[in-house]
Amino acid sequence: MNSDVAPDRRLYLGRLGRANHEPANRTFRFAARLAGVILRPIARLHLSGQENLPTTGAAIIVPNHLCDLDPLVVGYFLVWGGRWPHFLARANLFTMPVLGRLLRALEQIPVERGSVSAAGSLAEAQHELEAGKVVIVYPEGTFTYDPDEWPMAGHTGAARLALRTGAPVVPIGQWGANFIIPPRHKRRPKLLGRSDVTVHAGARLDLADLVARGESDRHAVHDATVRIMDAITHEVSAVRDLPAPHGRWHPGRKKRVDPAQAVL
Repeated sequence: MNSDVAPDRRLYLGRLGRANHEPANRTFRFAARLAGVILRPIARLHLSGQENLPTTGAAIIVPNHLCDLDPLVVGYFLVWGGRWPHFLARANLFTMPVLGRLLRALEQIPVERGSVSAAGSLAEAQHELEAGKVVIVYPEGTFTYDPDEWPMAGHTGAARLALRTGAPVVPIGQWGANFIIPPRHKRRPKLLGRSDVTVHAGARLDLADLVARGESDRHAVHDATVRIMDAITHEVSAVRDLPAPHGRWHPGRKKRVDPAQAVL
């Protein structure tokens, strides 16, 4: 896939203020530059589709999830696309002495996965959206378990936020970070030399018919989740330049199932 944004020196060394006019605190700007310092020696970034990001107002960004490096890559993509990211992130990260303070200063949102507290995290995400901010939700909830690293079954959180707020949903497909820092010891890390990392934002999803039915309609939530995962898979197929498998991995069943059944 061709890049809309040059991947090298201009991306890392250009003035951030020219690319991103959204107000942000100093910690955000420091973190954006730090991300460039970290990524430049290890990643050759190919970024495209940033014109699909809303320039102002709320948006829900839904990427595929490959490895620990994903948030840095996706966050950097969004920052240079003109928006400051607010991730739903694992709550245990906020307990780490340095990282936890940084995440709080960056206004990220802790999530207690598999607990009643997760509802509170969605409420906090809703508050950020109502304030016109960009919220990033990984519908898969963790790194994909698919043997070939395709997007797997999705949780309903992103769909619930979309139906609750009516905020536009933008799917992101990304590939390559998983070769730098592989998940679950899948392969050896590649920290010497630069690996190609491709990120593409697709067109905003049309969920208007489901928004009209509302979050209380469980079938609408289910259908929205399937559409979101379909869109993410489409973008991943594009950045990998490969056809996606017919089924979608279900971590509970440990096999690929009909995508319409791949909702957690």
